Amino acid sequence: MDPATATATINVASTAAQHSGVLSFLSMFLSASIAIQCVILVLLAASFWSWTIIFSKLMHLRRVKYYTRRFEKAFWSGTSLDALYGHIGDSPDDPCSAVFVVAMREWKRALDKGLVNAPFDIKKSLKERIERLMSLTATQEMRPIEKGIPFLATVSSSTPFIGLFGMVWGVMTSFESIGLEQNASIATVAPAIAEALFTTALGLLACIPSVIAYNKLSREVDIYAARLDGFIDEFLVILSRQIEEKIIT
Repeated sequence: MDPATATATINVASTAAQHSGVLSFLSMFLSASIAIQCVILVLLAASFWSWTIIFSKLMHLRRVKYYTRRFEKAFWSGTSLDALYGHIGDSPDDPCSAVFVVAMREWKRALDKGLVNAPFDIKKSLKERIERLMSLTATQEMRPIEKGIPFLATVSSSTPFIGLFGMVWGVMTSFESIGLEQNASIATVAPAIAEALFTTALGLLACIPSVIAYNKLSREVDIYAARLDGFIDEFLVILSRQIEEKIIT
C-alpha cells in the first residue's frame, strides 16, 4: 500500500471512529431510562448556562474595569469637577462614574438652593444625604455585576449529586437486569454501568468549571466593590472640603 492510500485509510478510520463515538453517546441517551435522560438533560443545561454566565460576566467585568480606569484617570487628572460632570452627563459607563454623577447632581441642587450657605446642621445633613445617595447608587450599580454568580455556586454544589443520582440509578438498573436475566455477564450490566459513569462525568464536567469560575468572579467582584467603596470615601472627603469652603472647583 502506498503512503497516500495509507493516509487516506487512517483518515477514514479516524472519522468513522469519531462518528461512532457520537452515535454511541446518542444511542446510549436514547436507550437510557427516562430518569437517566432527565439527569443528562439537566446536567447539560446546567453546564451550558454556567458557561454562558462565565463568559458574560468576564466580558462585563472587563468592560466595567476599563471604563472605571478611564474615569479615574480623568477624575484625578485635575480636571474641573463641573467639566467632568458635564462630560459624563446622565450616561455614566461604570459604577464609579454613576456614583460621581449622583453626588454632583445633589451637590448642584444644594448650590442652587443655597444650602451650602446654611447653618452647620443643614450642611451636615447635606453631607449625610449625599453619602447615603452614593451608597444606594453603588449598591444598585453592583447588582448587575453580581447577577448570575450565585447560580455558579448552586451548579458547583448540586451537579455532583445529580450525577451521583444518575450513577446510583444506573447501578440499580444493572442489578435489576442481572436479577431478571439471571446473568451477570458484561453484556448484561455494561449499558447501565455506562449510563451511570456518563452521568457522573457530566456532573463533574458541570461542577469543576463552575467552582473555578465562582471563586474567580467572586474575588473580582469583591475587589471591585472595595475599589468603589474607596472612591466613595475619597470623594466624600473632597465634598466635605467643598462644603466647608462653600466652593466647587
